[in-house]
Amino acid sequence: MVNGILYIVKTECQWRLLPSDFAPWQSVYGYFRTWKKQGPWDRALTLFRMTFRTQSGRAAEPTATIIDAQSIKTCGSGRQRGYDAGKKTTGRKRHIVVDTMGNLLAACVHSAGIQDRRGARLLMIRLYALFATLSVIWADGGYSGALVEWTKQMFKWRLTIVKRTDAMQGKFVILPPRWVVERTFAWLGNSRRLSKDYERLTDTAEVFIKISEIHRLLRRIG
Repeated sequence: MVNGILYIVKTECQWRLLPSDFAPWQSVYGYFRTWKKQGPWDRALTLFRMTFRTQSGRAAEPTATIIDAQSIKTCGSGRQRGYDAGKKTTGRKRHIVVDTMGNLLAACVHSAGIQDRRGARLLMIRLYALFATLSVIWADGGYSGALVEWTKQMFKWRLTIVKRTDAMQGKFVILPPRWVVERTFAWLGNSRRLSKDYERLTDTAEVFIKISEIHRLLRRIG
C-alpha cells in the first residue's frame, strides 16, 4: 500500500492507472484516505526528520527556520483557488517552513489570492503547535511590515527579513539562508505529482507534500 502511494506521488499517475504490480487501486486509495484522516504521515515525517537530524549531528528539534511560499497552477475543479497578481498565476500557494538543513517542518496550502503575510500567519500557528524550541524565522521581503511585530508578540519569535541589496539587482546571488527553502521546493519538484496542484482539497495537497518529503528522508537515512 505504501509503495503504491509513493508511486502515485513520484510519477503523477492517476489512481485508476496504478500498475497491476501494486494492490488494486481502490485499496491503495482507500488506505490513503484513511491515513490522511488518522495522521500517520505527520508522525512518520516527525520521526524521520528527527532521525536524520540526529544522524547529522544536530539536535532533534530545530531552533531556526526559513519560510517561503510557492504559487502553483491548479488543474480541474479544485477548491480554494485564486489569482496571484505578483506571479500572474491562477491556482494555489504552497507555504512551507523548513529547518536550516532544508527538512520540512510544516506546510499549508491555500488560495494563491491570499497574500504571503496572511498565509504566513496560518502556517505559524501550525508551527507553534508543533515546536517549542523555535526562536528565529528567516524570510524574504514579502513578509516584512506588521507581520514582524505580530510574530514577536504572538510567539516570541524573531522574524528576520533577508533582502536583496541594490548591488544585487539583475544578478543571480545566493542569499543565505533563504536559498535553503528554495532548494526544498526544488526537492519537492522531483515528485511529479507536485508539478501542479491536481487535488480537489487543500488538505490532500498538503498530505502529498509531506509524503514527498518522507520519501526523500527515507533515502537520506538509508
